[in-house]
Amino acid sequence: MNELTETKNWYLANFEAFENSLNGQKGEPFHQLRKAAIESFAAQNFPTTKDEEWRNTNIAPILKHNFVLPTSSPELKKEDLNSFLIEGFEADQLVFVNGRFSKELSSEYAVPKGAVIGSLAEELKTNPALLEKYFSKLAKPESGIFTALSAAFTEDGIFIYIPDGKVIEKPLYILNITSAGKEKVIVNPRNIIIAGQNSQVKIIERYVSLDEAVYFTNPVTEIVCGKDSIVEHIKLQDESLNAFHISTTEAELGAGSNFSSYNISTGSALCRNTIKVKFIAEGAECTLNGLYLADGLQLLDNHTTIDHAVPNCESRELYKGALNGKSRAVFNGKVIVRKGAQKTNAFQQNKTILLSDEALIDTKPQLEIFADDVKCSHGATIGQLDEDSLFYLRSRGIGAKEARTILIYAFANDVVKTIKIDSIKKYLEKLLAARLMK
Repeated sequence: MNELTETKNWYLANFEAFENSLNGQKGEPFHQLRKAAIESFAAQNFPTTKDEEWRNTNIAPILKHNFVLPTSSPELKKEDLNSFLIEGFEADQLVFVNGRFSKELSSEYAVPKGAVIGSLAEELKTNPALLEKYFSKLAKPESGIFTALSAAFTEDGIFIYIPDGKVIEKPLYILNITSAGKEKVIVNPRNIIIAGQNSQVKIIERYVSLDEAVYFTNPVTEIVCGKDSIVEHIKLQDESLNAFHISTTEAELGAGSNFSSYNISTGSALCRNTIKVKFIAEGAECTLNGLYLADGLQLLDNHTTIDHAVPNCESRELYKGALNGKSRAVFNGKVIVRKGAQKTNAFQQNKTILLSDEALIDTKPQLEIFADDVKCSHGATIGQLDEDSLFYLRSRGIGAKEARTILIYAFANDVVKTIKIDSIKKYLEKLLAARLMK
């Protein structure tokens, strides 16, 4: 029996124990979705480097561990979260510890009439029909083995439902904290965000850890953007450098909607972000921006797909990275313009700076165009710091390290400066400067 099969059997065996822990929920209709997901998981195989979508990302380090669901969470006080707070950032804070919502650590917040903002586990108790309507409708279990694993072991996550015409004034700060201790735990945050017609919301989804333990985070986020809605989604991943992070985000864009995604990755030993966006009605706009900073032996992988399934939509994508040490990155960005999707405007760019001779990037921007009246472009650049620019700064009396930092900061800040929340932008600028001055 090989490692792939052993790991798969491990999770299948643990599903029965997970079922028994659910008590009364085991007989609820929602659990049938979990059971369907575990069947989908059983029918799939863990990817290897022989699979095209995973040929540059070897998940063998993840499969070496038998991860377990957390049996407990550390007792934290609000002051324990101070290092994860963002100066000047006024937001409604929802905190999850080891994958479970903590009302005590979360802030009090007002919810507009008809809206739902809170714990998925609580929604399962109070309004399961609404949750079942959207669960796994975009990120289907059969789309990937890690998505199936997430659905099968779903316990909690954020559930946001915004009715037509409602505006969530304050940003929502979703803080996911993992404290594994001596256990090798897996957490499966399941996030569902539904923005109704003419609604607006800003969401910051952040992943951090309290220690440097080995653990596995497997979040899935589904986002539905209704007609003329505005959704800004910022994902910050700064976990333990011994952790593994495999995430999936899928968004569906209605007529005239505007969806902005900012994906910032600096942590974990191995991180794979999969982002899929589909236009389902005309007049929608999408921005996908990402930044990855890696050092040591880190591997940061970003796979994006933008599906222009209808005419008259626009997408802009910019991913940038800086790699040091023996780190590696992967960028695979696919833009599909389907037959009949005329008047599509799509721009895609990936730029990476290699700061050492041993750093490596595998980049593959893709355009698949099946319509003739479109404006589309894509490209990728890989290089080192410009020697002329370094010389210019040095000639102005700036030290070698400082000159190098200035150039990298200017390069990476192109992604950060497009974020519309000023306090988040300033925080990331400081984080960027601190990382680069090491």
